[in-house]
Amino acid sequence: MHEPYLEQLTGLTDPARAIDMRKYHKADRVYLGLSNPQIDTLTKEWRSELETPERVALADALWKTDIYEARVAAAKLLTQARIRPDDTAAWELIASWTPDFDSWAIADHACMAGQKRLVADPSRLDTVAEWVKSDHMWTRRAALVSTLPWTKQNHPKPAELEARDRVLDWAAELTTDHQWFIQKAIGWWLRELSKHDAARTTAFIDKYGTQMKPFAVKEALRILKKSQQ
Repeated sequence: MHEPYLEQLTGLTDPARAIDMRKYHKADRVYLGLSNPQIDTLTKEWRSELETPERVALADALWKTDIYEARVAAAKLLTQARIRPDDTAAWELIASWTPDFDSWAIADHACMAGQKRLVADPSRLDTVAEWVKSDHMWTRRAALVSTLPWTKQNHPKPAELEARDRVLDWAAELTTDHQWFIQKAIGWWLRELSKHDAARTTAFIDKYGTQMKPFAVKEALRILKKSQQ
């Protein structure tokens, strides 16, 4: 069923841009050279045309092509606050993608889809907890990128605060993982948290900052440092 949709993507191929994208993303797969707005336009149309089961099936099929733009489109098909009548299949599909992550851009698009499903049902954080212990670096990173919504509440409810502290525990566990993308993700999570919960951010750095790479600490405190100038 995915062929007509894939044809819409391939019909916009820009060979010169595709070459540049391959060099930039460094992952070995087919690139068509589409821009994010082009993919957005198509996936918005598809979402309006398809019922949830069809959308999940299309996202699964597009992901399996391993074409860069098709994988981004797959994630965008499932990136929305409410998926009715039931989003279980969408969440399970997104979660199943994590072992395939091999570059930040596709991973981030999929994690954005995951964020919506986690906010819709925070009990799914139990699944994300397993990612922290994965041997696959991109899966560990996804545990932080997928949980960014819990950095954003100015007045978190008790359950939101509990989730925030749970993710901070995961971040603490990962501070000794010195792979660049992991350290960057820790710094990113803490930087976003600092906009809404400076106390927890500084407490984390006071306790674990010596275990982190200096650039990650700097990233975590960047906004707080600016506010103090």
